[in-house]
Amino acid sequence: MNIFKTTTVWLLTSVFLMPSAFAAFEPSTIDLQDSTSTGIPQIEANEDTGTNSIGSYQNQSRSGILLPGEVDVRELLPSSGEDNPPPYGANLFAGGYETERVDGLNENYLIAAGDQINIWIWGAVSYSSVVTVDNQGNIFIPNIGPINVLDVPASDVNQLVQSKIKAIYTNNVEVYVNLLTATPVSIYLSGAIIRPGQYAGMASDSVLYYLKRAGGIDTERGSYRSIQIIRDNKILKEVDLYDFVQTGQLPSITFKDKDVILVKPQKSAVNVSGGVKNPFRFELKKKQTKGSELAEYAKPLVKISHVGIFGNRDSGPFSVYLTYQDFLNYTLQDGDSLVFNDDNHAQVIDVQVSGSYLGPSYFAVKKSTHLHDVLNAIPIVPSLTDNQSIYILRKSVAERQKQILDDSLDKLERSVFTAPASSDGEASIRAKEAELVMQFVEKARQVKPLGKVIVSDNGVTANILLEKGDQIVIPHYTDLINVGGEVLVPQAIVYNPNATLDDYVAWAGGFTDRADDERVSIVRANGMVVFAKDDKDAKNIKINRGDQVLVLPKVDTKIIQSVKDITQIVYQIAVAANVAIN
Repeated sequence: MNIFKTTTVWLLTSVFLMPSAFAAFEPSTIDLQDSTSTGIPQIEANEDTGTNSIGSYQNQSRSGILLPGEVDVRELLPSSGEDNPPPYGANLFAGGYETERVDGLNENYLIAAGDQINIWIWGAVSYSSVVTVDNQGNIFIPNIGPINVLDVPASDVNQLVQSKIKAIYTNNVEVYVNLLTATPVSIYLSGAIIRPGQYAGMASDSVLYYLKRAGGIDTERGSYRSIQIIRDNKILKEVDLYDFVQTGQLPSITFKDKDVILVKPQKSAVNVSGGVKNPFRFELKKKQTKGSELAEYAKPLVKISHVGIFGNRDSGPFSVYLTYQDFLNYTLQDGDSLVFNDDNHAQVIDVQVSGSYLGPSYFAVKKSTHLHDVLNAIPIVPSLTDNQSIYILRKSVAERQKQILDDSLDKLERSVFTAPASSDGEASIRAKEAELVMQFVEKARQVKPLGKVIVSDNGVTANILLEKGDQIVIPHYTDLINVGGEVLVPQAIVYNPNATLDDYVAWAGGFTDRADDERVSIVRANGMVVFAKDDKDAKNIKINRGDQVLVLPKVDTKIIQSVKDITQIVYQIAVAANVAIN
């Protein structure tokens, strides 16, 4: 740390030097959000706790998902842009699991008429046979008689039969009983499903299996929260599929012949879109529910700050725009549509530093931070840093430069393709020209502008407002001049204070045949680009340390008609990206 104190100076020495703060500087503890170190306090976003209106929404169309037959998986995928999203849980019936068979012999299975049981007896008595449960629920074993096993759980049948046999053969007899096959059952499915009717399955098959066999629940009419299992005209159990989707809990039911699975009509529902993990239509158990309950299912993203709600009430169409906290206590009703929105503007932005500097390369700063505020916290080694040539790379500027370049290229394409031809010979020339121009356009579109913002000139650095994603470039001090473009030997040349532009070009091998010696650009260390358009400029323009000499190509006026447009584009690329293309 003592080395930093003896070799480091504040970056903007010529502009806003702060010698009093230098001795206390600790590079390892730079924090622009710490008010004790930089004077820039950490900002907390102000939260709007009021309720504001976002205007009057018109009624939205309620055209649901068309389901002529089997459910299409693509229709069940969530999409926040749909007016009427699919219901929550609809993708439960998107898979093909109804073709996966199980043996049905789980421990909770209840023995029914027609089931087959394998019985082994050894020791004093030897007996082995497969017996079938008759219509009265009995199995018959010679010398033992009938044993009633109807509705006995599969896990208990071995103990029951063994106890009956050992009641007769008391000594030196061992028994083993195993349920081999389960009798299929016939179940009726009714209500709001795609294909109601009678379906065969195993008694231990799940409710999901039978619903999938019937095509799934009708997404427009059926309830995913009220599915009744009816036996002998009595409700045996009611299933809520939301419990299964949320926690994996599904009631264990052993079905019997003539059981009925009834899907009740859909309850009240609300549509959810925007910044949530689950943009679906959610069914409410009650006619009204609090926003907090819905949030448990929709799973809003952490960044959500407001919720827009629109729908109809007894008084007519309505819309409100609430903070997320107010939404949690808001009462929702059937038909409401919700849009979860991130409406908090970031009060802290990130800024990157590159080039020659000491300390961290990223800073999280207040949104209103200016360039000098950041530079004041960046130490440098003066002998290694050109602190008079700072510039900024800004994404918004690069995007704008790219848009301007694309517009110019579009204009060039239109001018070539719409150029008139008065004869077949001229048409052939125009076709060849168009081919060359398209090659140029294709290459030019691949150029990525840098987005340079020139902030330093003659040792003075402008104190501009920073934007999110800005990259502050502090150039390294260098004694080299880079010469590139249309020269024979592009290379880096040692700076000579007495050399002219022509000298540097000559040291790089001179101009190529394609070079335009009247259009040479000089890219300064601070990012500024100047052009030498004739011999007088070449002699008068001073080349400084760290400059880049870029010789631009010339456009052949003999074969290309749009010389002016192409020349303009070449200039734009040289300025925006510091490159020269043919």
